[in-house]
Amino acid sequence: MKSFLFYILITCVCLCMVVGPTGATTIHVGKQHAISSIIQAIAKAKNGDTIMVHGGLYQEENILITKSLTLIGKNNPVIDAQKKHEPVSIKANYVTIKGFTIKNSAHSSLKDIAAVKVYNGSHIAIENNILDNNFFGIYLQNAKNCRIENNRLQTYGETERLVGNGIHAWKSDSIAILNNEIAGHRDGIYLEFVTHTQVDRNRAQNNLRYGLHFMFSHDNQYHYNTFKANGAGVAVMYTQRMRMEHNIFEENWGDATYGLLLKDITDSYIQNNTFVKNTTGIFMEGSNRIQIQQNSFENNGWAIKIFTSCMHNTLSRNTFIQNTFDVATNGGKMTNTFNGNYWDQYEGYDLNKDGIGDVPHHPVSLFSMLVERYPAAMLLFRSFMVTLFDRSEKMIPSLTPENLKDENPLMKPDKRTVIR
Repeated sequence: MKSFLFYILITCVCLCMVVGPTGATTIHVGKQHAISSIIQAIAKAKNGDTIMVHGGLYQEENILITKSLTLIGKNNPVIDAQKKHEPVSIKANYVTIKGFTIKNSAHSSLKDIAAVKVYNGSHIAIENNILDNNFFGIYLQNAKNCRIENNRLQTYGETERLVGNGIHAWKSDSIAILNNEIAGHRDGIYLEFVTHTQVDRNRAQNNLRYGLHFMFSHDNQYHYNTFKANGAGVAVMYTQRMRMEHNIFEENWGDATYGLLLKDITDSYIQNNTFVKNTTGIFMEGSNRIQIQQNSFENNGWAIKIFTSCMHNTLSRNTFIQNTFDVATNGGKMTNTFNGNYWDQYEGYDLNKDGIGDVPHHPVSLFSMLVERYPAAMLLFRSFMVTLFDRSEKMIPSLTPENLKDENPLMKPDKRTVIR
């Protein structure tokens, strides 16, 4: 027994001699320290080291990170690229950037220059930073298992051509985008060929195009976000298996502007969201097998526009209050199911007091179809003739789709639906 323990002891000592010391070190950067340059500190550092950057202004060339490092800003150090180059480029795995103000990146029509750009990296954390007046804010290129959290991104472009996206991910997987505030960019968040990604509790406001934009991105989800006063709230295009829950789409106004745009998406869920004061709450084209449940549509121009290219969608337990038009479509044939929604424009009755209307509700008005074909007809809105046309159409349907109806309209809103 003693010889066995002695053998184990000798083995451990030999391993320690071969491997050597493994403890990471902390390198301090600042005017009061031996190293005053972030680039110099990175050159000196080894994998696993921490670089503590103290408060001050750092006007350096491109900060290129090719090692697994943690960069922490203390007292909000400022990295100013002076509109000459890309401030921070990451070409390594296991890198953390936390606690900096990064501003004034270069602009380019040929390269996607960002305040922080990740090139083919994994396990990257970008947290608690202020990104001000950059072309792109945070850019992930072919990245995996990254976390972008608690950052504030602001830029000041007046046209889409002159500004990039706030958070941009391309061909990436398993990204967490959490608790960020994004304003003034082309798209607040843009995800293309991105999978298994979580976008939660962000606020995208006053962005030029979309607050959040998915392209060819499957198996993602976004929850508890607010999309306010953007060119449009959210666009989901050419995408499968998306979960969209507990978000607020608010005050996205303008020509061809939507709270949520769905273009060729399938097998997805839209639940417990609030659509308030948008030109159009949800616009759907070529989108199939979507569950739209327990959402609130309030004070929108159009609550939902659903084209006949959309099939086998189910809309249930939603609440429609004070919208100019609840539902609009572009044709007569419809293969979608409306069932058990609350419509404030429902004029039916409930004789057996079970909370469900005794006659179906037809949410598409004749006037909404005329406006869809001839937008100038909106000048007649609220006139006596419009009321007469709609009343006549309800009595003898001829132009509105007969099969687009709610067979079991609720007499009161679903208690599980959040109403502002």
